[in-house]
Amino acid sequence: MAKLDLEKKMVLTLVEAVRLSERIKPSQDAKRRAFSKYGYLGTSRDPLLTAIFYGIMKRLGILDIIIKDLVGIEPYVLDPWLRSALRVLLEIKFYRDPSNRTLRYLRNSVAKLLSVKTHPYVGMYYIRLYDRIMKTNYQYKPSSIEKEVFEYMLPKWYIDKIKQMMGEEADKLLKSLDQQLPLSVRVNTLKTTVEYVIKELRKQVKWVKQSRVVPTILRFPGPFNFEKSKPWKEGMIIIQEEAAAVASIILDPKPGMTVVDLAAAPGGKTEHMAELMKNKGVIYAFDIDDKRIRRMKEILKRAGIKIVEIIKEDARKAPEILGESIANRVLLDAPCSSDGTLMKNPDLRWRLREEKVYELQSLQLQMLGAGWRLLKRGGRILYCTCSMLKEENEDVISRFLEEHRGEAKLIPLNGPYDPGFIPGTMRAFPHRHRTIGFFYALIEKI
Repeated sequence: MAKLDLEKKMVLTLVEAVRLSERIKPSQDAKRRAFSKYGYLGTSRDPLLTAIFYGIMKRLGILDIIIKDLVGIEPYVLDPWLRSALRVLLEIKFYRDPSNRTLRYLRNSVAKLLSVKTHPYVGMYYIRLYDRIMKTNYQYKPSSIEKEVFEYMLPKWYIDKIKQMMGEEADKLLKSLDQQLPLSVRVNTLKTTVEYVIKELRKQVKWVKQSRVVPTILRFPGPFNFEKSKPWKEGMIIIQEEAAAVASIILDPKPGMTVVDLAAAPGGKTEHMAELMKNKGVIYAFDIDDKRIRRMKEILKRAGIKIVEIIKEDARKAPEILGESIANRVLLDAPCSSDGTLMKNPDLRWRLREEKVYELQSLQLQMLGAGWRLLKRGGRILYCTCSMLKEENEDVISRFLEEHRGEAKLIPLNGPYDPGFIPGTMRAFPHRHRTIGFFYALIEKI
């Protein structure tokens, strides 16, 4: 394998990107901002830097274990620029086989950056740590408890839950979360055809593959500059994964219906439902996040959608705002731990917290109850998440069905993916279906 040989500016770009990733979510946005600042976004160097950056994001928890061993305190006590520099140093030193030139930049250039961004003492301390690593040939040996954490690059509690749920299949699922998915977009059929978009995309990428599950979903290799793409600028495509697109298809909203989307932003499913409704009817889209709502407005405007009324409010208040029994369809793509998206959001794995799962479960039940009150008799609500944990999926549905025994009927889902752990529900698994992890339960008010 050839030595990794980075330019001085590339090393500094990585340090700044990692620093920004702590303040800007998702990490892709931080990466784009740093790469643009240093002139690497969309260049021939972009793929290499992107691979290193995502390697750091995937190994963040592991790198922090090593940093703690080096400095003797929790990494989050350190100056954030120092912490970011050490993460870049350890990733490249232990996982990338760097050239001597790259190592020099990692020592001297990064130390100068730290001195400017923080204080000369921080730069001096970084050099001391660097020299200790190099001169003593420092290596970290994980404990027996940490071995699985290092193998799967995931928190131990999460590994244990997946093993309990999946049994012998757990290893395949856990390893699949380290794989990289191609980029995925959905064609806006209100504006164009799949054939036209494929033709346009082939001008920018090496290959384009059409999904067998959702024919309007197209996959292609990254990186990809959407700002220079005609289909993107003209609203012909929406960034969306196959499993996410399946949700709107299952709910099956018809033209003229009244639909409520209870956690709508950034708007991919809202836009898709409007397409399926032929831009006829009304969709009430609830969300509380200003940044995500801005993105939703941009997507809907670009896509030419005119039937969405955005309501910036807690979705649990929707029945008081809209009234009860007013909707033919309700979509609840519930706030969740989002662990099913780890292949797209590698840094998320180290933000997973077991206690947070149970907080989310309570919220999910409350939102599902609000959605139920909105439904007309004979109406349907789709509960879905991009989580793979039973606590956020089957456990929520079991409890809801028990509380609404006699008035709620689970509509069996027989594809395109595999059965969930409750008959009639459905799951998309990354290792089986080559898409993000997703759960679906369709309930009718009888």
